[in-house]
Formats: sequence, C-alpha cells, structure tokens
Amino acid sequence: MFSLTGSTEQQLRSVRTEFVKRVSRPVLNELLDGLLQHTVINQEELESVMVIAERAEMARDLIDMVLRKGTESCSRMINLFVELDQCLCSQLQINSVGVPT
Repeated sequence: MFSLTGSTEQQLRSVRTEFVKRVSRPVLNELLDGLLQHTVINQEELESVMVIAERAEMARDLIDMVLRKGTESCSRMINLFVELDQCLCSQLQINSVGVPT
C-alpha cells in the first residue's frame, strides 16, 4: 500500500525542508481547509497556523503538526498535497498513498 520510500511519515519528513521552502501560501490555505474537512486538524489548530504571518513558518508549523498525528494523518496530507500541487509533488517525488481505513 505504501511507496518503497517507507512510511508516509518518513516520506513527509524527508521532504519537510523543501516543502517549507517551496509550498505556496494558496496551497497552504487549501491544505489547511482540506485537513480541517477530513478532521486531521481541528478549528483551533487551523487558527493557530493561520495567524502566522510568514509563509515558511506556516508551512513548518503545519507539516510538524501533521507529523505528530501519525500515519493516517500524513497519508491524508500527502494525498491533498498531490491534488493541490502536482508540479511541486513530482519535483519532491511525493506520490498519492492509500489511506488506511
């Protein structure tokens, strides 16, 4: 079910630096909305990230928050990210993953 690069957490952790450097604010906003909709994060967590002024700091906060939540949350974030920014995902070599049910 998972890619050969290991668990979804490892996959997300391995692209963390480039994600923080390169993800755009519109993609971050959509990721936040999608993660809230899929109950990966709650309203309070969403608001805590949204108040951060600097884009890179927002990205860092979001990816670290999701990494702490485990495999299923990482899977959901990866799948959303692939939907929202296929170009950056292919550059980072991130692929959609099956989400455990």
